[in-house]
Amino acid sequence: MASSLRLIIEDGHFQDAHGRHVLLRGINVAGDSKLPSEPDVPSHIAQDFFDGDNVKFHNRPFRKEDAHIHFSRLKRFGYNTIRYVFTWEAIEAAGPGRYDDVWIQHTIDVLRTAKDYGFYIFMDPHQDVWSRYCGGSGAPMWTVYACGLNPQSFAATEAAIVHNTYPEPENFPKMIWSTNYYRLAAATIFTLFFAGRDFAPKCIIDGVNIQDYLQGHFIRACEHLAKRIHEAGDIENDIVFGWESLNEPSRGMVGHVDLSVIPGEQKLKKGTCPTLWQAILTGSGRACEVDSWDMGGLGPYKVGRVLIDPHGEMAWLPEDYDDSRYGWKRHPDWKLGECIWAQHGVWDPSKDLLLQKNYFEKHPTSGDKLDYHTFTNTYFMAFYRKYRDAIRGIHKDAIMLCQPPTLELPPSIKDTEDDDPRMVYAPHYYDGITLMTKKWNRTWNVDVIGVLRGRYWHPAFAIKIGETAIRNSFKEQLAAMKKEGQDYMGNHPCILTEFGIPYDMDDKYAYKTGDYSSQSAAMDANHFAVEGALMEGYTLWLYSATNDHQRGDQWNGEDLSIFSADDQTLPVSAVPRTPDLNQSTSSLLKAATTGTRKEVEDETSVTPGNLKRTLTNPSIGSEPASQNPELTNAPGYRAAEAYVRPAPIATNGPIIDYVFDLKNCEFTLEIEGTSPPSEDFPTTVFLPEYHFPKDQCTVVVSSGKWEISTDDEERTWIQKLRWWHGAGKQSLKVSGLIRPHNSLAGTAEEAGYLEQCQQSYAFNFKDCSVM
Repeated sequence: MASSLRLIIEDGHFQDAHGRHVLLRGINVAGDSKLPSEPDVPSHIAQDFFDGDNVKFHNRPFRKEDAHIHFSRLKRFGYNTIRYVFTWEAIEAAGPGRYDDVWIQHTIDVLRTAKDYGFYIFMDPHQDVWSRYCGGSGAPMWTVYACGLNPQSFAATEAAIVHNTYPEPENFPKMIWSTNYYRLAAATIFTLFFAGRDFAPKCIIDGVNIQDYLQGHFIRACEHLAKRIHEAGDIENDIVFGWESLNEPSRGMVGHVDLSVIPGEQKLKKGTCPTLWQAILTGSGRACEVDSWDMGGLGPYKVGRVLIDPHGEMAWLPEDYDDSRYGWKRHPDWKLGECIWAQHGVWDPSKDLLLQKNYFEKHPTSGDKLDYHTFTNTYFMAFYRKYRDAIRGIHKDAIMLCQPPTLELPPSIKDTEDDDPRMVYAPHYYDGITLMTKKWNRTWNVDVIGVLRGRYWHPAFAIKIGETAIRNSFKEQLAAMKKEGQDYMGNHPCILTEFGIPYDMDDKYAYKTGDYSSQSAAMDANHFAVEGALMEGYTLWLYSATNDHQRGDQWNGEDLSIFSADDQTLPVSAVPRTPDLNQSTSSLLKAATTGTRKEVEDETSVTPGNLKRTLTNPSIGSEPASQNPELTNAPGYRAAEAYVRPAPIATNGPIIDYVFDLKNCEFTLEIEGTSPPSEDFPTTVFLPEYHFPKDQCTVVVSSGKWEISTDDEERTWIQKLRWWHGAGKQSLKVSGLIRPHNSLAGTAEEAGYLEQCQQSYAFNFKDCSVM
């Protein structure tokens, strides 16, 4: 049945207005949105960092004049969906209730440009460890002050490890930013955000608890953006179909059984690793000796002890701090100059004595034990409902993407009022070993979800040996996550809204040699998994317009962008195309029209109109991106062969299975076919010319007619296969051009490390038949 909406949910699947099943194949746009554009302060720059009230995001994710370049590029890569990254800080940096309508208008303009390319877009209110001032991104600086914390003292107290204030930013430890979730600043603020009323009742600001103050401002800021998008008149539903909840929410201290012990579920340990009790002490100026850890192939291992000595400096605002800066009024029972957890009886600062090590273990009134799933079902869901209702109050048809805490069980809402027919389960998944070690290990990996869910009686059984087993393990983990969504939340689509790989593997070997074989293998393994798990969509992390080989994504040393100013983009055929078709003898001969629309100028061609831009590329500046020639003398395609993949765009009938075999360049698709509503709406597949040049590929179908054609229906020339088939089980197989892609065997170093692991477990994997 035809719908007035571009995208609807029917029986746990996405459908277009013509009833065809739609696969959302997308990308996060853009990493640049985490950082202000005025002043331009990437995470390794200290200058102007604490001038947080005056930052602007007016050119994020990129200049609107350049938007067509980026969207055209992404369309050619085969993406039909964008997870539009924005931060609370971009809306409300200047102070509580002071919205930046210039940035909002810029956002509307960029979204209008995306509309020309036919993207499906959902909005992502992004955060990492709360805020840039806690070492990540997201919330405005004033929220840190509202919580009684002093961000300028986080470095001395290690309340947060922040790249901008790190003594040697070029030596900032890889991925250490994520440990800030377990340090004082982020752990405190997330506790206040989700559960301040229960655990910090003295924290009253402007007459309400800090929980309601923070949640209220966040939700109203998103609501204001939604209202402006609604008022724009041609974006809501036409381009923006939905809103995701807060990115990667954390429970903070809620549920911690013993503040003096690192909880067993805290798998991430890197650098100094204080207990929360030690973090509370150093946050109040006390010196503490804490364990130091590093990350190995099978997880963290202790490397020694380190003294953290703040020399009396406190992470809390001084007693004489002037709250009039932001115009709020703090309740007199909330004393500045003193740790709020001391004020709530958790510890005695006169004796440095921990009084209630289990203060956060149980709900203070009900006595219920607050494990992670209980947190999700109570505090997280209470917040999610407020956010959902606020957005739906503006965008009544909005599809809401519910993202519970990362890698945790989804909320138990199946068959309840929250089992919303317009809801999506939106988990994240990363291959943690590759992400943390920045190395693709073809010899072994670990079933992380299986370990977290307690599926193995011994950790040795979670190890997967060999690249085939690793790839299958990724697929099984994602399939298990999708099933958890169905079991706990109900029959809803599942979109993996983040997954990705680090490009700076092996000490940036690819940048020095042009050999991206490790990146290609890792990227292909991740896509093989998401395809095989039959999720209804995914958005790869990341597209960054300013990535370069020296600084990566310009944020915390991460380097996950599929685009880099220092690399080439995948070659394409010359444009404009001719409607010369490779088609079956029984094809309907629906030739692609050349039309009168001009191809969008991007890197596919150089014309008098784009010559200056081609030479200067205004989105990244006219200066060389990377100053180190060693990192730029071998530009490559950035493993594009692994992410520029064939995929269903719209199918008449649900997908049973689809997979792209990169090594053999074969794409297969199975569907439970239905007859198309008309000849104008066949099953359609994106077929990248790089893998499938129209004169060098073969097509086999179970029935019906097909054609391969190139059109610019959505402003960018892309190649599609259209297939008119009948009802019942149908299959399609396309074989393309096999290109030489390096497939190195596992190294001796990897095998040797595996033997060390075997010895440490006293376990011989060769004799293990279970795996």
